[in-house]
Amino acid sequence: MPFTRADTSILGQWWWTVDRWSLAAIAALMAFGALLAAASSPAVAERIGLDEFYFIKRHFMLLPVAIAMILAVSAMTPTQVRRMAVIAFLGCIVLLTATLLFGIEIKGARRWLSIAGFSLQATEFVKPMFAVVAAWLFSEAAHDPRFPGRLICTALFATVIALVIAQPDLGQAVVITGVWMAQFFLAGLPMWLVAGLVVLGVSGLVGSYFTLSHVASRIDRFIDPKSGDTYQIERSIEAFSSGGLFGRGPGEGQVKQVLPDAHADFVFAVAGEELGLFVALFIVTLFAFIVLRGMSRAMSEQNLFIMLAVSGLLVQFGMQALINMGSSLQLIPTKGMTLPFISYGGSSLLGVALGLGMTLALTRRRLGSGAST
Repeated sequence: MPFTRADTSILGQWWWTVDRWSLAAIAALMAFGALLAAASSPAVAERIGLDEFYFIKRHFMLLPVAIAMILAVSAMTPTQVRRMAVIAFLGCIVLLTATLLFGIEIKGARRWLSIAGFSLQATEFVKPMFAVVAAWLFSEAAHDPRFPGRLICTALFATVIALVIAQPDLGQAVVITGVWMAQFFLAGLPMWLVAGLVVLGVSGLVGSYFTLSHVASRIDRFIDPKSGDTYQIERSIEAFSSGGLFGRGPGEGQVKQVLPDAHADFVFAVAGEELGLFVALFIVTLFAFIVLRGMSRAMSEQNLFIMLAVSGLLVQFGMQALINMGSSLQLIPTKGMTLPFISYGGSSLLGVALGLGMTLALTRRRLGSGAST
């Protein structure tokens, strides 16, 4: 061990209070992400006329930044996490608004803001920040019934969803809504409101089907593959079949040669083909371990803010992973969403790093918290 229990330095205290098992699982996911970035992205870069190592260079340039963010944020106290989240959330609202006004339009959507040559997707950062802000407002409302925390949180939720749907980005809106509803439920939402929100959510999805053509197209192709182009999902399923139990070997897969988003939305298909079923299942296990271990520690908390914040951050992390993997396996309609730490994507990598850094900070062992390492 690099530190003894008698070490009272900041690093020593951090090492003996942070959840080292979750930290190890996060490191393993990052390692798989680095491996799959090296395996899948050169073919994609060459196909679109970029340097062969374009995506690899960018991924490995941002990876140390993400690691530093996790370590730095995980050393914060719950109060510091809350303050950072509130300030960053306000900044994200400004960035989301700027994206609609000045963002880069790609395929009819404005989701990226170009800043100093870097394409920033503000939605990836607003997700973890809003989860912590919502937890704070719900906990304050529980402690003081006179404080309109639920009303303020609902107004902020409506603002975020309006800005995200205006891009439009239904997938991210679904994730944010799912996290918010989970936190609202854990905070003591009356059952009649639970039913009302479920009906409202289903109504929103139905409305999206009839108002957004790309959403209708994806759902139609999922229900009836003959109704449209299913080229990408067919290649993805073929990749898993080709990989078998043990895979074809790193760099030996073929699906990355034909899939436009092999390094991003369909990177799990590359993992299935090149690393095989057993490794793909191990990656799924890593995601499940991080979520379940974090939830276990959150449920032992006596601090409502910490419990709600950790739950929200982990629901978000798990939902994003499930949506990506489910799309690759044709278990749900296809949706362009990155696989945390595995897919290429700078904003996603840094946003997930912030979210899990806050999770590690909030689940650190504290006197009287009930959490343990």
